[in-house]
Amino acid sequence: MPKRHILLTPGPTPLPPEVLKCLSEPIAYHRTPQARKIIGEATAMLKEVFQTAADIFTITSSGTGAMEASMVNFLSPGDKIIAAHAGKFGERWAKMASHYGFQTVEVTSPYGFAIKPDAIEKALKENPDVKAVYVTLCETSTGVNHDIQAIGKIVSKTKAILVVDAVSGLLADVFEQDAWGVDVAVTGSQKGLMVPPGLSFFSVSKKAWALYEASKTKKFYLDLKLYQKAMADSDTPFTPAITLIIALHKALEMIKKKGLKKHLEETAQLACATRAAMTALGLQLFARERVSNVTTAVVVPDGIDGGKLVKIMRDEHGVTIAGGQGEMKGKIFRIAHLGHITENDLTVGIEVLCEVLNQLKFNCDVKKAIAAFRAVLGSKQRLKIGV
Repeated sequence: MPKRHILLTPGPTPLPPEVLKCLSEPIAYHRTPQARKIIGEATAMLKEVFQTAADIFTITSSGTGAMEASMVNFLSPGDKIIAAHAGKFGERWAKMASHYGFQTVEVTSPYGFAIKPDAIEKALKENPDVKAVYVTLCETSTGVNHDIQAIGKIVSKTKAILVVDAVSGLLADVFEQDAWGVDVAVTGSQKGLMVPPGLSFFSVSKKAWALYEASKTKKFYLDLKLYQKAMADSDTPFTPAITLIIALHKALEMIKKKGLKKHLEETAQLACATRAAMTALGLQLFARERVSNVTTAVVVPDGIDGGKLVKIMRDEHGVTIAGGQGEMKGKIFRIAHLGHITENDLTVGIEVLCEVLNQLKFNCDVKKAIAAFRAVLGSKQRLKIGV
């Protein structure tokens, strides 16, 4: 195995040294005033990141655990939902709903394109009994950012709640829960929050709490009333991953010190620079519209084995990028630029990508790519963040 280890995947993302230090400390007991203080402070900082006054709860699970909680707590068997998707992770909403026996109206767009808000509006008019609309902030499998603000305006005029999968999009793309009319948002620890996998987070508006009271779906570990009762004392109903929460507290402190706006702008700058480098290499970007700042999805050139490209970069050069998923497996690769991914990480990643592409008989000029990358980073132009 190569000594170098550079992670350019859209989760897990690299960890800051300060977070790594927290993870190396002796484990704490979670039922103490000290632990409750950390949980309470971390929750308050999460509200700033979500930009919400709504309740936020921490679950020891992957992001999918919070996604599941967002269904079982607000719906009853037979209830109807809208699942809007344009990629592998959005499709998970529809699969989950099917598992629980909820009726699903699917609103879709082709891979590489964004969900159309007017399509959701049409579906709501045709299905006035819909209880909830499920959508994704960033479709990580394609690199597309959906227009949650526009969708929120539409859903807020109905009795339905809007549930957003912000697992990868939070802290990379702009997200304003309260201002955009989002009722429930879920995310995970291993993306923009710069913590290892193992925690998920779940926000709940007053409108969503009203649906909770009517829900007849059985639940135990994911029952939000248990989390609400525990959170009154800045606690959790079940054993939390306390070391991860301590690390989360440190990561959130770092983000707060830098400032949310600056954090988002720096991520956008790296995303724009990466896309410029790919274009300079003569590669085609996969996302056709509303390109996300989470990850750059790139079409694998004709004649190149996409799986082999990813494998050689990882196993022989110590640089891990993500391949395509679902129907895009082997057809695209993805380079992330969120969390603690740095300019140096991306510079090395671009250099290695060029080396391996040349090895696979796709001629590319590394100097041209790096020049395009650095030109964007050196630009004083203020980037528009979030789209």
